Amino acid sequence: MKAADILNLRSTPIASPSFPAGPYRFVDREYFTIAYETDPDALRAQLPEPIEPNPGNIVVYEWIKMPDSSGFGAYTESGVVIPGRFDGEDISFVAQMYLDDEAPIAAGREIWGFPKKYAHPKMEVVKDTLTGTLEYAGQQVAMGTMGYKHDCARDSMDLAFASLSRTQLNLKVVPGVDGNPEICQLVALNLTDITVKGAWSGPARLHLVPHVNAPVADLPVRRIIGATHIIADLTLPYGRVVHDYKLASMPGATLDEEPMVPDLAE
Repeated sequence: MKAADILNLRSTPIASPSFPAGPYRFVDREYFTIAYETDPDALRAQLPEPIEPNPGNIVVYEWIKMPDSSGFGAYTESGVVIPGRFDGEDISFVAQMYLDDEAPIAAGREIWGFPKKYAHPKMEVVKDTLTGTLEYAGQQVAMGTMGYKHDCARDSMDLAFASLSRTQLNLKVVPGVDGNPEICQLVALNLTDITVKGAWSGPARLHLVPHVNAPVADLPVRRIIGATHIIADLTLPYGRVVHDYKLASMPGATLDEEPMVPDLAE
């Protein structure tokens, strides 16, 4: 392979890349989210500075079912999202994610810094109940239930669109060959080309079980605030760096500085 061929790679292995180039289109992506109040100290411990926590100590636990994802196929994921503020903007910090497909795990971690781990989430309708479960290492660590399509208010579609349009932040940490962080950044992204096909709210319950390798219960449930069920088409584009921890630690450095790039032609 020539240097130009190598630089055109989007992932490895060379013979069979883990994922193709983006952006990535999702059709009939289905969300089941439960918002709840948690312990403020536990919340603060999960948020990297300079993100500020939300005043209500709110956490959003979610299941997402993706039956048609370009480049990734069909899979389900589950995890924890924490509303917060960054640089004067309301954002959603993605704290934990668990899913059952290698391609989006590799792409999610390598491109955007999504905190993805392999597990067995499940989302389905059982009789009159929308249900979500998460199993890690043979143990159930999360179970959520919601009344199926109880309320479809007039403003539900607008609220769903606003929720999906909100800026997401990830902490991207990639070690170098010496084991120390080579990349340590906050990465932002915004979903695009969003078409909300359905949005509902309803009563819900959430049960989290302590587990050392899937610590979703470290943000304990104090009070259920509400739940939503959304079906939408959308596109996941590439992201952008909004805070570089290594660069910020260097006196006088800013994100606007041009990085040093070697000339491969030399």
